[in-house]
Amino acid sequence: MDVNHVAFVDDDNDLRTANCQTLELAGFTVHPFSDAIAALRALTPEFPGVVVTDVRMPHIDGLEFFRRLRETDSDLPIILITGHGDIDMAVEAIHKGAYDFIAKPYPADRLVQSILRALEKRRLVMENRELRLAMESSDETLPLIGQTPVMQNLRKTLRHVASADVDVLIAGETGTGKEVVAGLLHEWSRRKTGNFVALNCGALPETVIESELFGHEAGAFTGAQKKRVGRIEHASGGTLFLDEIESMPLSTQVKLLRVLETREITPLGTNDHRQVDLRVVAAAKVDLGSAEQRANFREDLFYRLNVVTVSIPPLRERRDDIMLLFTHFLHRAAARFKSEPPAITAALRAYLVEHDWPGNVRELSHFAERTALGLQTVEITQPDENPLNDTSSLPKAMEQYEAKLIRGALSATNGDVRSTIEALGIPRKTFYDKLQRHGIDRSDYVADK
Repeated sequence: MDVNHVAFVDDDNDLRTANCQTLELAGFTVHPFSDAIAALRALTPEFPGVVVTDVRMPHIDGLEFFRRLRETDSDLPIILITGHGDIDMAVEAIHKGAYDFIAKPYPADRLVQSILRALEKRRLVMENRELRLAMESSDETLPLIGQTPVMQNLRKTLRHVASADVDVLIAGETGTGKEVVAGLLHEWSRRKTGNFVALNCGALPETVIESELFGHEAGAFTGAQKKRVGRIEHASGGTLFLDEIESMPLSTQVKLLRVLETREITPLGTNDHRQVDLRVVAAAKVDLGSAEQRANFREDLFYRLNVVTVSIPPLRERRDDIMLLFTHFLHRAAARFKSEPPAITAALRAYLVEHDWPGNVRELSHFAERTALGLQTVEITQPDENPLNDTSSLPKAMEQYEAKLIRGALSATNGDVRSTIEALGIPRKTFYDKLQRHGIDRSDYVADK
């Protein structure tokens, strides 16, 4: 959203015209109004900017105008322009929620600096509203949150694969949501009335995993006092999810291969063969297609499982989803802790977008929980609230701020030109001209350079 708008309200035609020209030269989109009545008709809670208003005006003065705007949108930043005799009233308005007041006469850069800070606040408010709206409009039954093309394609692929009823191999780093994907393949298939049985192959010792998978009869081994139905048989009619399958012992891999080929099991302690009807979804945190990473994993089992492979992208490759995910986790955590979700500041937003998240969605979820509890220990540097250097001239300060905005947009889009120019709202040629003028190298922001 282009949050760069300023509604300027003043009944003095000359002052209004002069101020609007100054603000337009500073790069703002200005909406002039000669009175508060006209401004109230035009300004809605969706207005992507701030309001600057004189206090002394006929019909509806600036303070009454401020009160009515606050009733419409309590988050709208409002800057009051006052004469010296109105300062006490302006201070009272600040206590009631006005963003700033500026006493006449004032230098142009004083107004520009105040507007820039107010616009940053407005941008955060509008973005948080968009995130909440996106969450409310999304399908709550859909655990795979994300609006990036890669996530939309993933959901489409899962819908298609789920109906095919074939064995699936899921590839993805730790914390990307492999069990969530396996659960969706089950829920979206004809097998959803059957059991979804999950087993982490890396969490069980070799002496236990075969009994867990295939089951056993009473007396099959020391300590087997009664019959046990294995995970494979329990999943018959449904889905068996084998996580971290690369950790499965070789001896067990041989037996699992036979199950996949014959669709029958032989529990420990018996010679009986039992037919099973199941889909196997296996997940690995390494690339089993690579002989080097496959290590001790049987090649024939890999090819038997690899009927369809679904890859889940790491969070760093879909950074545009981070804020939506974090907002979802933050509100979920706050509801669980029976507290109000804290505000997402500019510093927190910058950290969320720039961090690489090696633990992926799981790490992000835990980060949101700590944030909701007020226990977040990661040091997040709060940028100077004043985006301009007070010792700089106005043109120099505006150049510095423009460079900062461009770098921020490049960082948020991983250096993608199309996304960056859309975010900045400028033509492609202007974008490249500004890169050259500010000495910014776009390749510095490309994730996989």
